[in-house]
Amino acid sequence: MSAVRIASGRMSENTEPKQHEGAEGLHVDRDGGVVTVTINRPEVMNAMTGQMFAEFGRIFRDLNADETVRCVVVTGAGGHFCSGADVGGQSRRVTGVDDSVPALRNLRMIKASAQALHECQHPVVAKVRGVAVGAGLNLALGCDLVYASDDARFSEIFARRGISLDFGGSWVLPRRVGLHRAKELTLLAEVVDANEADRIGLVNRVLPDDELDAYVDDVAVRIAAGPPLALSMSKALLNHGVETSMSQALEAEAAAQAANFGSADTQEAGRAWIEKRQPEFRGR
Repeated sequence: MSAVRIASGRMSENTEPKQHEGAEGLHVDRDGGVVTVTINRPEVMNAMTGQMFAEFGRIFRDLNADETVRCVVVTGAGGHFCSGADVGGQSRRVTGVDDSVPALRNLRMIKASAQALHECQHPVVAKVRGVAVGAGLNLALGCDLVYASDDARFSEIFARRGISLDFGGSWVLPRRVGLHRAKELTLLAEVVDANEADRIGLVNRVLPDDELDAYVDDVAVRIAAGPPLALSMSKALLNHGVETSMSQALEAEAAAQAANFGSADTQEAGRAWIEKRQPEFRGR
């Protein structure tokens, strides 16, 4: 077991401590190449303050810069994933800063947090129990894979609060479920149970609650054992593929494969295949 320390804007492996606590309610743990980011405010179903959004973005910028990270898991503590922004009736609680600061500046900070999640080069897995609503749902959808327990509930709840989509929902939701389904989820702001979320494609898989941890652990370990450079390039190709022509996609694939063929990991994969063993990828 190795731990992660976040300090001076950088992430590094070290033997102590095993857990990092950033802004109130955010914990980061590391086990080998797998980093787990836990939203930990169970008393409010893991609602996030502005300070937490800012710290979440900083954590993911650090993770993105750390080449030793292989996979990131995002989850919530206490039986829930995230109930969105903490809108406890006071602007200060929503933004986490002084009310005199322009709202657009505060929301651009939240934008930067969502951008950091989307731009993370490493595969990111959401492990969802309980509620994932509002910005919490869009945070989960911003991950590359979403696995949910059978008690999970999802909602683009914004309309019930008199506000519109945020945390990347307008971009990621229609790409996940299609434009008209995305409009239905947004305009009606209904709560969707795990089975319906699975049916419409909000999640990759629904599992019994007592099987979720082991399943996600296995997924993370398998990703962490894969070729980091190739996986990060495949992730980028898929993210950009919906916005490019076939010709542009093929050119991007060619550039990525050229980089792969020059890497030690591709050579290791070839040797492992000949020697009939599992490859040991090192990300170079």
